Amino acid sequence: MCMQERMISFLYFFLPVLGGYTLTSVYLLKNPQILHRKKRPAFYCKKISHRGGSGERIESTMEAFTHAAEQGTEMLEMDCHLTHDGYVVVSHDENLLRQTGHDVTISSLNLQDLPLYKERLEVTFYEGRYSTGKDRKFALLEDVFKKFPEMPISIEIKENNHQLIKKVSDLVKRYNREGITVWASTDSTIMKECWKMNSSMPYSFSMSRGLLLLLLFYTGLLPFVPIGESLLQFYLMRIFNRTFIPDQALLRNKLVVSLIEKITMRKSLFRHLAARGIQVHLFVCNTEEDIEAAFEVGATGVMSDYPTLLSSYFCKNRSQD
Repeated sequence: MCMQERMISFLYFFLPVLGGYTLTSVYLLKNPQILHRKKRPAFYCKKISHRGGSGERIESTMEAFTHAAEQGTEMLEMDCHLTHDGYVVVSHDENLLRQTGHDVTISSLNLQDLPLYKERLEVTFYEGRYSTGKDRKFALLEDVFKKFPEMPISIEIKENNHQLIKKVSDLVKRYNREGITVWASTDSTIMKECWKMNSSMPYSFSMSRGLLLLLLFYTGLLPFVPIGESLLQFYLMRIFNRTFIPDQALLRNKLVVSLIEKITMRKSLFRHLAARGIQVHLFVCNTEEDIEAAFEVGATGVMSDYPTLLSSYFCKNRSQD
């Protein structure tokens, strides 16, 4: 048999198989309930306050969290670190230079020695905007749990610190919050440690798992694969270089950001995840136009530094509520 005949014979069998696979994948992408039981989380949040609403009060303070709750936020997002004397403190940064002006780390200080936040703090995701507030003290995670016993909270762990992860887990158990407290980390190794420590808590996609999610989506395999995560929390790419200037030079390139946006902001992907009970939170949406764009592309919830803006948006757009 000549090479041409072999090629024809191969295509004769391959093309129908490929066509059948493609049609099946597309059908299951739109109807995932055929293969997967929909997740039923203890919470469903559309309005999420980033760092407790860092555009309206000093980030991650009890004042910020209280203000966000008063504005109707449905979830608080925060990061945690461990002090030298073993207290779990809510803070985005481990090094306190940006937040306090002091070039020290949380892990090197006892709780009582932590400096105060600056009186005026720039909003990371809205360049040129600043927040102020009466409360400039670092909050304890335990105090947040006490103050907001029924509020869903997403906790990002940025360092692979066994003691920190264990103490967060112990606090979650102590205050009976396993169903409404989310493990979050961009690092897959840290996420595995968090899950091992407390597998009863829902968890979000790490960076590598997010990349795998995209690979599965574009190869058509996603509808056939089980997913353990309960949330996808990702950037709304249109904020880059406009309200948020990233540190990485590569992400300041408009062409690169445009390409990433086209690859990641896929309505069919987000709809598939939502149909499987996986919430899609896009951040950080600090204008009404960005909030609108997030929902248009298929987000189930948006994360903002401005809880009052979120409340106002939902008042104007009752259909989203």
